[in-house]
Amino acid sequence: MLEKKVETFNMNRVIDEFEEMTRNADQVQKQTLKEILHKNQSAIYLQNFGINGNTTDPEAFKALVPLVTDLDLEPYIKRMVDGDTSPILTALPVPAISLSSGTSQGRPKFIPFTDELMENTLQLFRTAFAFRNRDFPIDDNGRALQFIFSSKQYISKGGVPVGTATTNVYRNPNFKAGMKAIQSLCCSPDEVIFSPDVHQALYCHLLSGILFRDQVQYVFASFAHGLVHAFRTFEHVWEEIVTDIEDGVLSSRITVPSVRTAMAKLLRGPNPELAETIRTKCMSLSNWYGLIPALFPNAKYVYGIMTGSMEPYVKKLRHYAGELPLVSHDYGSSEGWIAANVTPRLSPEEATFAVVPNLGYFEFLPVSETGETEQEPPVGLTEVKIGQEYEVVITNYAGLYRYRLGDVVKIVGFYNKTPQLKFICRRNLILSINIDKNTERDLQMSVESAAKRLAEEKIEVIDFSSHVDVSTEPGHYVIYWEISGETEDDVLQDCCNCLDKGFIDAGYMSSRKCKTIGALELRVVERGTFRKVQEHFLGLGSSAGQFKMPRCVKPNNVKVLQILCDNVVSRFFSTAFE
Repeated sequence: MLEKKVETFNMNRVIDEFEEMTRNADQVQKQTLKEILHKNQSAIYLQNFGINGNTTDPEAFKALVPLVTDLDLEPYIKRMVDGDTSPILTALPVPAISLSSGTSQGRPKFIPFTDELMENTLQLFRTAFAFRNRDFPIDDNGRALQFIFSSKQYISKGGVPVGTATTNVYRNPNFKAGMKAIQSLCCSPDEVIFSPDVHQALYCHLLSGILFRDQVQYVFASFAHGLVHAFRTFEHVWEEIVTDIEDGVLSSRITVPSVRTAMAKLLRGPNPELAETIRTKCMSLSNWYGLIPALFPNAKYVYGIMTGSMEPYVKKLRHYAGELPLVSHDYGSSEGWIAANVTPRLSPEEATFAVVPNLGYFEFLPVSETGETEQEPPVGLTEVKIGQEYEVVITNYAGLYRYRLGDVVKIVGFYNKTPQLKFICRRNLILSINIDKNTERDLQMSVESAAKRLAEEKIEVIDFSSHVDVSTEPGHYVIYWEISGETEDDVLQDCCNCLDKGFIDAGYMSSRKCKTIGALELRVVERGTFRKVQEHFLGLGSSAGQFKMPRCVKPNNVKVLQILCDNVVSRFFSTAFE
């Protein structure tokens, strides 16, 4: 990967380019597909379906190339991981392979990562930043407190670097220059970002942010979960951080030599005045409300993915953010970016994303009201209908052709000629025993409903997951909760009943009434259990910044089920349908 000189950022020009592109979304889509097929005309995969350099028409492409999932492409990508340098999916050898988090399906996916995907990433960052900066202007000499973590790449037996998508982005030589161009320099030294110990890295991110507190313009993590985790951690370590600043000496908890050296340069000796400021701020807060603006007085907003599976963390994040706006990060996946948030003033609950027409060739597979993919063929980017739900299908520069992403989105409007969408759920995250079908979103709504009863006792749900238990007849849903305090059993029994009634899918309700699905079970786990789940995935190579808690644990995810089951402290069975 060659490092390129990054042009000076021009907000108005970037917005104008996006306006022009979205006004001509249909033509841009056709041109993008033409370029993808031309660049990869020698790819064996395409040639196997009769695609050659003369194939440029979208209809001809769709007639020849089938819709596929990650399982269909797995054998091809495995050859690449094993060192086969022939043009399998792309014309040029793939310089790196991305590893998905693996939390959705219980197993990580291998995905090609190319220079074009890196270019797409920087383009999307520039576009989103332009719209954010128009609404929330930041200082030219400002910094961003970014909770970013680059897990280690490893070299496959075929000699190909393999890492998470975020790791491949952060390790790319163009990343730092690209972030500097949009005034988003990280507070933390590189040694912290690339630290082999994520716990030490998090501590140092927090300390670095406070050392640059007056320059911090916004606070970022890839996911809302990461932001909440960071400031929950701060609640426990703030006094130690204050001592570090007061004495000018880094805590002994930091043992990685390169990190200690880098942080020592930032500390630059004792700073009792700053230490006292932070101490006073922390002690004056009520239950840590408004912690972020208290620490970072010039911050304009808090930024990260806050939709979909991240929605349960928004309430706690809003508590930490106080009056600061929460701005939703853009829409994408390990496979690539899709849409930008060009309306950053909208709350996370209202956030929409405008598809960027030149990031790939997009199709949309209609999804019925029952959540099933309909038999209709997919439609093009400009052919979608407002109010309809679709599964996203992507063709990109990195060797994915008509690839079903597994994401269900809802079209809520258009930005010029490109659709604006809301993320609804992952299609494969479904609780189902017989005729019942409940998505991740259904689970989330059930938990939110039940959590209201818990909130009456001033207790919150820290995290949750679920599982379908068919080891006994009839099978039943199991919901795992980690909660912030202790309460009476009758309160938790109410919560259990509320969870059961919260699933309003007709198939579920009728099955419960006729007892072909057993009583829902609520299992309360010890504090720290979900952190153990996170540690498990980090041990498998997931990036701390890319981690998403699995909302439905499949039977083959034995280790996660074991962690959850081993930490159960109380169990309740619903009586809602008795």
